[in-house]
Amino acid sequence: MLQAAPKNVHIYLESNPNPNSLKFVVNEMLVPEAMSFDFPNAESASISPLAQELFSFPFVDRVFFASNFITVTKKEDVEWLEIQSTLKEYIKKYLEAGKFIIEIKDEEVVHAGEETETVKKIKTILDEYIRPAVEQDGGAITYHSFNEGIVKVRLQGSCSGCPSSMVTLKAGIENLFTRMMPGEVKAVEALG
Repeated sequence: MLQAAPKNVHIYLESNPNPNSLKFVVNEMLVPEAMSFDFPNAESASISPLAQELFSFPFVDRVFFASNFITVTKKEDVEWLEIQSTLKEYIKKYLEAGKFIIEIKDEEVVHAGEETETVKKIKTILDEYIRPAVEQDGGAITYHSFNEGIVKVRLQGSCSGCPSSMVTLKAGIENLFTRMMPGEVKAVEALG
């Protein structure tokens, strides 16, 4: 289980390309490096007491955790100015109380089997060039598969439902892969 230790927590807010998402950046690590947790609805948040509590707010549509931030996606009919202070204060008090953030079971950790050199290169490019930029925008990108020149990735957090995510995927990420791995990668697709 991941639990925040009681302490003085500082949170600042960052906007991102998705106008319905806001990134709540905390002065401590919330989940282990290179791990992220995306909860597209309350039913999916069974392993996270914090996400479950955030879904109790009627304006919360999605919750995402990665490294030192929480991205909350709001419902479209409410403005951030009306709710951001409420969410910030709630998250701050929750973390300062040292409550559990998420429960990770050992069987949920996936161990990778043998990887080809191409897959290793794809994962390295994702880790070194793409993931930091996507996390900066309050989201995450994870490798799913590679077959016949097509890299499939999963977009999470603020990237889910973001109006510019498909432009970023095709013009940015796909472009980078086709330049860095010519002849090997032909396209990049996001899984729904």
